[in-house]
Amino acid sequence: MAEWLCLIGETLFLITGIVIFAIELYGAYHYHYVLNRMHMAAFGDTFGIGVSLLGLMIINGVNFTSLKMLLVILFLWCASPVSSHLIARLEVATNEELEAHMEVEKE
Repeated sequence: MAEWLCLIGETLFLITGIVIFAIELYGAYHYHYVLNRMHMAAFGDTFGIGVSLLGLMIINGVNFTSLKMLLVILFLWCASPVSSHLIARLEVATNEELEAHMEVEKE
């Protein structure tokens, strides 16, 4: 019975990770402004890889490789938002047409 629960859990985590990656791809190609694209990519990378690695940790069981995957998840949760924030600040600082993207249509 426990094997079936592990199989269902790992399958759900991996499918959820694939769905998150698909949403990330859609958002990266759907939006036209670079900050919107970057938000979708950062979300997909951080959350999608984390969920997928959790599924792989369930498949692998409790061993040293699972610990390494957990450390990768922790590193991504710390590094990805920081790097995305720095890239966004660079875009805001160097974009000469920023006001055109920030205008709200008045009715």
